[in-house]
Amino acid sequence: MLHYDVALVPDIAHKRVTGQQTLRLRAERELRAVTLDSGALTVTAVMQADRALAFAQHDAKVQITLAEPLPTGDTASVTIRYHGEPAYGLEFAPERDEVYTIFSTSQWMPSVDAPDERATLDLSVTLPAGLLAAGTGRALPLRTLPDGRIEHRWQLETPMPGYVYGFTAGRYQEATQQHGTIGLRFLSSERSPAQLQRVFTATGGMLDFFADRAGLPYRGDYQQALVARTIGQEMAGMSLMSERYGQQMLEDPTQTALMAHEAAHQWWGNRVTCAGWEHFWLNEGMANFMTAAYLQQAQGEAAYQAQVTIWRTRLDALRAKGADHALVYAEWNAPTGDDRAVVYQKGAYVLHLLRVEMGEAAFWRGIRDYTRANDGRSVVTVDFQRAMEAAAGRSLQPFFAQWVYGVG
Repeated sequence: MLHYDVALVPDIAHKRVTGQQTLRLRAERELRAVTLDSGALTVTAVMQADRALAFAQHDAKVQITLAEPLPTGDTASVTIRYHGEPAYGLEFAPERDEVYTIFSTSQWMPSVDAPDERATLDLSVTLPAGLLAAGTGRALPLRTLPDGRIEHRWQLETPMPGYVYGFTAGRYQEATQQHGTIGLRFLSSERSPAQLQRVFTATGGMLDFFADRAGLPYRGDYQQALVARTIGQEMAGMSLMSERYGQQMLEDPTQTALMAHEAAHQWWGNRVTCAGWEHFWLNEGMANFMTAAYLQQAQGEAAYQAQVTIWRTRLDALRAKGADHALVYAEWNAPTGDDRAVVYQKGAYVLHLLRVEMGEAAFWRGIRDYTRANDGRSVVTVDFQRAMEAAAGRSLQPFFAQWVYGVG
């Protein structure tokens, strides 16, 4: 996939959506059909130019037969019309006039779920007047439609994995801030602009810290929104947290770990992305570890060591119940809570152990070299191992065999 051009019309009150999208693709080999993940959406028509295409939906996918075989290297555009009532992925909170996306992009637009597929995006979302919205990419001017509805539009010009596409909209209050070249924007239905500034006061410093550790400056603006319900969600250029989390931040401003985790994903997860979910620890273990490194810088050594203790304790619990696993999985089709603990908590703990093994200078040099070399790419664990070995000036195979490919 090269590009998606998506126009959505959510019906917040009835928790449903209609959409039309045009996708542009290039054939890596002769291509006769295109398969997309489509979740629980119902595809009603597919067109190539003015020609209706045959298609079939099954097992949460849609297979589209092209009008003619597409030769290797050639491009084509296909337009899809669809509707649905997603049970997840597109979240509705009618009591707040709110709609937002959570991770499962194919539940609101037919797309490729695999993390190694990157494409650009034009997204428009038509909403009732009076709502504020944030989306992935550069905001374009609003359009007022004849019936008074507002079309919100964004353009994502850097190819990104589909799972980090998204938007949020509601009857929000808004606060803004300029942090160097980065425009910051904060949204919430329940918090005042002054409270939003307090909740997200650490955001600029977080972005600076991660940029320094990555060796790559943050690019573009950054938006954060408090929504009805979520454990936290990163997207390209934005992140979502819950209103409850915002209240926790007002009560205890040291509880910055969640927003730091989502901010870290702007580098590790979005810009450097695991090539398959089997290597998901490169996204989530890294974000968890980088969160602790940020807390170490912002709150002191005790804050970092507290995170290490949490990881080690969780790993001990996994081992006690026989649920420990290598960080690299053979498949990631139906992960359990224990599998997620391996990826998030054990993954972070192993990075801490690698930091101790390599020493400060070599470890952080390796992190920077790995991140810069793979910016805009999809990676597997061996890419990370090679970068860290180059920084260490020696083989780290015994460490990786024990802690990454083995069970420690």
